[in-house]
Amino acid sequence: MQFLRKREGGSIAAVAERLGTSRRTVERYLAGKLKKPQKRLQAALVEETEPEWQPQVRAQAREQASTSRGVMVEVTAYFGFTCTGSSDDGRERQITTDISPTCVKQILQLQEVGATEEELHPVVAEARTES
Repeated sequence: MQFLRKREGGSIAAVAERLGTSRRTVERYLAGKLKKPQKRLQAALVEETEPEWQPQVRAQAREQASTSRGVMVEVTAYFGFTCTGSSDDGRERQITTDISPTCVKQILQLQEVGATEEELHPVVAEARTES
């Protein structure tokens, strides 16, 4: 709740009003006396905080994926022969592959400039081949 205090310029009364609770309740949370909010307050906290923290979480995950971790990509592929009656008839398979941070960085940059899924397919295919 510290970030809400900062966001409202330090006014506990303003935070309490936005959350639809009492000033005293906000003070108890800030002091650490209360830990688990009631359902109504929990929903209000999520509504107030999500617009701020979600972009930060996404940015952090993108940074980790493009510098140190990479990502796992799962694709559906069709393997087999077209020979009728053979036990080698084609089948769909799920393939999971690690994608290197370098390739992830390229994919994320393309997404940021508005690349479509069709435009990303060859890049992801190349990344899978490389791995």
